[in-house]
Amino acid sequence: MSDIFPLPAPPRLAIDGDSRTFPVSRIFCIGRNYADHAREMGATAEAIFFAKPASAITSATTLPYPTETNDLHHEVELVLALGEGGAIIASGTGVDLTKRDLQSDLKAKSAPWEIAKGFDASAPMGALRLGPPPANGSISLSVNGAMRQSGELEQMILPPQELLGQLGRYFVLKPGDLVFTGTPSGVGALEPCDTVAARIDGLPPLDFTLTERR
Repeated sequence: MSDIFPLPAPPRLAIDGDSRTFPVSRIFCIGRNYADHAREMGATAEAIFFAKPASAITSATTLPYPTETNDLHHEVELVLALGEGGAIIASGTGVDLTKRDLQSDLKAKSAPWEIAKGFDASAPMGALRLGPPPANGSISLSVNGAMRQSGELEQMILPPQELLGQLGRYFVLKPGDLVFTGTPSGVGALEPCDTVAARIDGLPPLDFTLTERR
């Protein structure tokens, strides 16, 4: 028995200092994992989980400004990369891009908001670094050289192992899974042609520029 068409190859992330790559299977995300971000969003500091498709991953340095939004927001996050048995084998710097206006409209209707989070190239990523994730240190994001987000990894309500324990209640974690661990306060809008620089102490940097609107 054969397939009627071949599936595309999974997206792959570079591994810093290694010739191998990390094939991406699933992307899990956690919201409200920093109390100050939960407050700025008018929500309680209670971890919530959602997912993005693998097609959200991109390592491109130039990203298209997405359609169907006039309020695209940035959220810098520590990202965990999982191997056999759902163990953390690497980590990296990622940004969760969100169509905030669309998300707000859908929330007001008590409707699912996947289309505000899971669009193509909505999860830009830097290279991964093998080994355990940093337990502390700064996490930040600047736009056109101006600091927008600045926090500390130890401010996470659920640190990596506790987060995986909670997520593992609902999913069997597998090799190729990525887990975005939440964002500190300071999220805000991006405009066409903005340049973003995301940084986490001890991890490779992430830089990208948005194009003009299509």
